[in-house]
Amino acid sequence: MVISGCDSGPTAFVVKAVAAGVPSLAPFFEENGELGEDVDLASEPPHSGLQQGNAPGLYGGSRKPAVCDVDRLGEFLTDPRNREKTREWASVIGIDPATDGRIEEYLDTLTPVLLRHDTLVVNHDYKKGRAVAFNALLESGIAVLVDGKGMPSVKCSCGNPLRALDGNRNPEDIDVRFDNGNEKWDGYDESAVVAVRPAPRSLDRIVLVDVDDPEKGISRPVGSEGERDSTFDATERHKVPRVSGMTFGAASQKLAELGLAVAFSGDELPSADARVTGSEPGVGTELRFGEAVVLSVKADDGSPGSPSRGEPTTGEPSKGEPSKEEPTTGGPTDDEPTTGEPTTGGPTGDKPTTGGPTPDEPPTGEPT
Repeated sequence: MVISGCDSGPTAFVVKAVAAGVPSLAPFFEENGELGEDVDLASEPPHSGLQQGNAPGLYGGSRKPAVCDVDRLGEFLTDPRNREKTREWASVIGIDPATDGRIEEYLDTLTPVLLRHDTLVVNHDYKKGRAVAFNALLESGIAVLVDGKGMPSVKCSCGNPLRALDGNRNPEDIDVRFDNGNEKWDGYDESAVVAVRPAPRSLDRIVLVDVDDPEKGISRPVGSEGERDSTFDATERHKVPRVSGMTFGAASQKLAELGLAVAFSGDELPSADARVTGSEPGVGTELRFGEAVVLSVKADDGSPGSPSRGEPTTGEPSKGEPSKEEPTTGGPTDDEPTTGEPTTGGPTGDKPTTGGPTPDEPPTGEPT
């Protein structure tokens, strides 16, 4: 755990550990396996503590029966006997349950996934007729529903609503409390905790790693439960495209379409319209699915920003043979773009969903 001392740094904030498969003491809905079930899944080392909701491989999926029963959740939320719970649940999400069809419309925008990293969120218990918020660390393997920008929104097993952690909170400054049956899980690493930030724009699909076969990727349309999944080869390597001069939002989208994640500096995402000044590794470097490209952006004072802390993760490809080419290790580059055609299989596909409770930001980059 990272706990500051004296006045030399930020004050650690307390979060409650929520282990996979451990029932909540105050769930919104009975935790009997009808809404969803967690799986046993070891946490993967993240490329950075802050992740964008569109990062390829941020979440996992399975070709087995859906891990979340969204229809069942809808039945609970629209049952008149659960009116008080529904009101509190909807207030956390930010929708009006009294509007006809609003609950169903919102649920239609959610997508079931599995956490691949121990993830920080604001969780909510239901106590004495009220939604009670608390900072929580969800263990990898927990099934959640994510919204149209890749943000965890509902814990599947109990229906508890989730929100993003306060934007001023840094994953490094946490004090995790393991209690109420949530014992410290095997493989827990305080330095590998992540917090998710919204994707720069609404997604049309979530690109997952198949937890049963990590050499396979799953492209899942937003708002679907697996019935329209398509698969692709997650061992295929992709060349870093030229992104210098693009906006951060457009560069993030372009990299995501190739199956590459984004790393960045600071405790918060750069604005979507921040101008990218370079990438590390450079143009043409081949990376495996899910690896990160460090983007530098122009600072507010007009000077080029520096890349994020550390080098991007360059772990061994999952069960696949690594490329024989050595990755570029230099900083931001002005090299000419690669002349190869970008990979189009796998991550991209269906038309984007237009539903969802979160108002989309105006497009700031090139359309998908």
